[in-house]
Amino acid sequence: MQIETKRLYLRELTLDDFSELYDVLADPAIMQYYPYTFDKDRVMNWITKNIERYQMFGFGLWAVVLKETGEMIGDCGVTMQTINGNIKPEIGYHINRKFQRQGYAKEAAQKCRDWTFENTPFNMLYSYMKEKNIASSATAIANGMCKVDEFFDDENEKTVVYAITRNDWILLKK
Repeated sequence: MQIETKRLYLRELTLDDFSELYDVLADPAIMQYYPYTFDKDRVMNWITKNIERYQMFGFGLWAVVLKETGEMIGDCGVTMQTINGNIKPEIGYHINRKFQRQGYAKEAAQKCRDWTFENTPFNMLYSYMKEKNIASSATAIANGMCKVDEFFDDENEKTVVYAITRNDWILLKK
């Protein structure tokens, strides 16, 4: 499976993506709002878990690849997450620090949103993040999402939840 944007390819992660994904998930600056940075075992588990998601659900986090160079710069996709006690489809994204602030997360997230509404029965999609994670909130808003909830997470930090409905997506596409 491969989907395409103006500047990116999104494709299934493979074990060959380990080094590039490690550069992203082991970077303390990128993962500052995550409960931990990843070590090598966690990165390998991340890839393996997503390969299982592709087989089980037909989706997961996909590799984000620059068309121009073929370089894998992060991941973006849809996973089933427990958000404030309920399992919901969530668009998540992690982009290598040297490629941030160039619109790649927004471009990938919008394509994942479109793919999900075109290929699944979900009527609502979510993104959630720590309240302090302004960049991820901006990406969710750029993806047509509105803030729908907030709660204190397991680390007792405020988490904000954004969502877009299928109907709002249809209106956005007109």
